[in-house]
Amino acid sequence: MKTARFDRLLASTALVLVLALSSQAGAQQAERPMQAGVPVPDTSLPPLTAKDIAAPAKRTAQAAVKEEPKQDATAPSTEPAKAAATPAAPPVPAADVAVADKLRELITGKQLDRLVSRKADRAGIEAYYSGRNYAPLWVSNNAGNERAKAAIGYLSQADAVGLDPIDYATPDLKAATSADALAEAELKLTASAITFARHAQIGRIHFTRVGADIQYDPAAPEPADVLAKLADGTDAAKVLDGFNPPQAGFKALKAKLAELRKGPIPSETKVTQKPELPRVNVPDGKLLRPGMKDARVVALRKRLDIPGDKDNPLYDDTVRDAVKTFQTESDINVDGNLGPNTLRALNGERKEVRHASADPIETIIVNMERWRWLPRDLGNPHVIVNVPDYSLTLYNNDKVYWHTRIVVGKPHLATPMVSAEMKFITVNPTWNVPPSIIEKEYLPALEQDPQALDRIGLKLTQDPDGTIHISQPPGAGNALGRIRFNFPNKFLVYQHDTPDKHLFAREKRAFSHGCMRVQNPLTYGEKLLSLVLPKERYTEARLESMFGGSEVDIKFPKFIPVHLTYQTAFVDEAGKLQLREDVYGRDARMFAILKSNERKVADIAIERAPNSSSKPVRMPVGMYGGGGYSYGGGNNFFDWIFGGPQGGPRPYPPRNIPPPPRNNGRYSWR
Repeated sequence: MKTARFDRLLASTALVLVLALSSQAGAQQAERPMQAGVPVPDTSLPPLTAKDIAAPAKRTAQAAVKEEPKQDATAPSTEPAKAAATPAAPPVPAADVAVADKLRELITGKQLDRLVSRKADRAGIEAYYSGRNYAPLWVSNNAGNERAKAAIGYLSQADAVGLDPIDYATPDLKAATSADALAEAELKLTASAITFARHAQIGRIHFTRVGADIQYDPAAPEPADVLAKLADGTDAAKVLDGFNPPQAGFKALKAKLAELRKGPIPSETKVTQKPELPRVNVPDGKLLRPGMKDARVVALRKRLDIPGDKDNPLYDDTVRDAVKTFQTESDINVDGNLGPNTLRALNGERKEVRHASADPIETIIVNMERWRWLPRDLGNPHVIVNVPDYSLTLYNNDKVYWHTRIVVGKPHLATPMVSAEMKFITVNPTWNVPPSIIEKEYLPALEQDPQALDRIGLKLTQDPDGTIHISQPPGAGNALGRIRFNFPNKFLVYQHDTPDKHLFAREKRAFSHGCMRVQNPLTYGEKLLSLVLPKERYTEARLESMFGGSEVDIKFPKFIPVHLTYQTAFVDEAGKLQLREDVYGRDARMFAILKSNERKVADIAIERAPNSSSKPVRMPVGMYGGGGYSYGGGNNFFDWIFGGPQGGPRPYPPRNIPPPPRNNGRYSWR
């Protein structure tokens, strides 16, 4: 018997082992008393057991498969059994079987369509409940459980996080006494919990309903995952609250919302609007320039509310800058002089001014909603642009690393809302005119005057396929200044320097064509590079030493997320609630959605026309000289835009070509 035992142990294949074991199974039973008396070999190893035999057998079987790839199909498989993809669902507690059976009937039948309107939610509910034998989540022992009580209590106070409890109806589980009623109550609470999680994570208003110039990539939670988290969590209220934005800015607004609902608005949150000035007409007369004295300057000072002595008749630099700002806002020739076009605009109708909402609570709520559109992870480091605050902030390790003023888009040329990644900085950038401006402004002007671009220092080229390009080469007078910060995005906007510095002194700075002009671009560059290329030791002086006539790209080894936001309500570092004017009417649009029937479908995206500003402009080949034109207009381009060098007469722009976008229209990427 000892020989037979070791022969079985040392078998070379699993097949021999299996056959030997099966053929002698009966004999082993009879021989067990005999084996007890057989002496064990003289060795330091303990006696063999079934476990000792099984492991080598498994290895032997695997080796046999490798050596003999062509096995008999009828031979028993030696592959280890594969584990099931999902573990078997635990049995339903006896007390909940009746409710589970009713849930199975509701979920697998057509009645689920009546209880849950959203197709994706129905699919998630079916996947979740079928995986647990339709055991209820909210019901135990034929009554609502503690999980249900916690969830109902939280959903009933959804207004604390800027949502509306009406959207998350909860059942009266105490009144549900039958299995049918409990099953329907179960699914009603499930649907509300799933809806809340989606709204909390990506918003109850889809951004496409607010504007075509908004683009984010929010990820809605999977309904089955929401239910799984609720089942695994010990506190349903905490689980539901976890779907809200985690950022400190959102949490600060939540705290201020609670404060405002408790009592009167604190003094620091009250919005005081500047009183409307009485209409002051500026009389007709000759062209006025800096250095001239004229009684009409007094009326001009009053009309523009220029700080200082309103009765001073001198057309000084303060008056010039105020006129240039007015010209920028009015989309007319910017030269700082009081000419006929500027005079007509000054004496025209007063432009509409958008103010902050009269109700700070409403303003906070729509700003909390916009926080839901942003990525949950803002990145480290990252940049936040707050358009209504006209500010740019660089964060590192969730702390303010640097902050500056910016100029943003005009109300009809809004700076978009988008998240993108800054990938490089360009020193000595080229301004590439966007196709939309080429088509609508410059080509019509060239038809009337072939030398129009020559006078403003732009270069036109035409590709062999007829595509037209217009650009301004690098230089001190370039519309983008000396440095550009590139974060490619579908709206073709970026941040950059500007030769026009006086606008940064203004409180309200919505003057551009969509891009963001940075007040201190060299400092911004130094701060960014200190984070992504610290060993290179870039400084403002080093960046300035790179100024010249050729573009230089400084590429980032680590991209920096840039988030263009619209925060008309935010909490500052001192803990005070700050409110800003609704420059682009985004608040007003969201108020209207929430107060109309549209709110019922507001979380459903709508189609928007694609951005066509980058579509190439093509003309017949050779129409513009084939090889392209190169215009060398000297400083005339910015003499036209910014008023030219101080102390001398300024050339007036050609009458048959409209002014190009002030510094930063929406430009195509190089």
